[in-house]
Amino acid sequence: MTAIPLAARRSPLAIRDYLELSKSRIVLMVLITTAAGFLFAGSRDFILLLNTLIGTALVAAGTNALNQYVEREYDARMRRTRLRPLPDARIAPRTALLFAWTISVIGTIYLALAVNWLTALLGAFTLTSYIFIYTPLKRASSLCTIIGAVPGAVPALMGWTAATGAFGFGGWIAFAIVFLWQLPHFMAISWMYREDYERAGFVMLAVRDAEGKATARQAILYSVALLALSALPQAFGQARLPAIAAAAVLVVMSIAFLLNRSNRTARRLFMTSNIYLLVAMALLILG
Repeated sequence: MTAIPLAARRSPLAIRDYLELSKSRIVLMVLITTAAGFLFAGSRDFILLLNTLIGTALVAAGTNALNQYVEREYDARMRRTRLRPLPDARIAPRTALLFAWTISVIGTIYLALAVNWLTALLGAFTLTSYIFIYTPLKRASSLCTIIGAVPGAVPALMGWTAATGAFGFGGWIAFAIVFLWQLPHFMAISWMYREDYERAGFVMLAVRDAEGKATARQAILYSVALLALSALPQAFGQARLPAIAAAAVLVVMSIAFLLNRSNRTARRLFMTSNIYLLVAMALLILG
């Protein structure tokens, strides 16, 4: 029998490890919001859209990998993350750091050359604010979730600036939708994994909120704000009524979470928020 080289046997696993290091599923969600912002601007230049998505994917993947590098010690303490490539020693920290910075720099340069400098600068802002502000703030203040929602929403604005080359009201609408969406989404996550976050020393609202009322109220507050934003004609245009209905479902699930603060209702809110984002981005384009 012919022996299979060790490198060949490991290569599929290594690829999966780097995809996990980059949080590929989160990158996909980022690209959905970027594409929505681009198409919302009215552009149908699909080559430009493709270049925007390539550059954004590299920057987003690099940002996620840098985040895992910085938080590898804390990830090792949490059940949900202890088997990630760095705490599980499947990728060396130095290798992860080199990989993260390389794709981040390549992605930023790609955006500057293939799209425009404004979009590249927004990508660089997303990376620096996420790594150097949001990430350390997670161990210092429960405001970290709100602060972290800013770089999380910038890719939608990047889609707009990629298409238009400038800031615009529509771009800020796309930014606001994604910004507000993140709060009920992450309140649900933080409640489900509050014990993990406490074990790692992260100062999430859910960690300090023993009864969960404040966490649920935050989810309701931002869901209602999203509902109000959906009612603006400038936001969803002809798709305003379906957008209002979608946001109303998110409000209802947030209220259900307040009435019964369990992992089950938090998970329902989390799953609803995922569906909402897909629906909202589609309606943003169609409207």
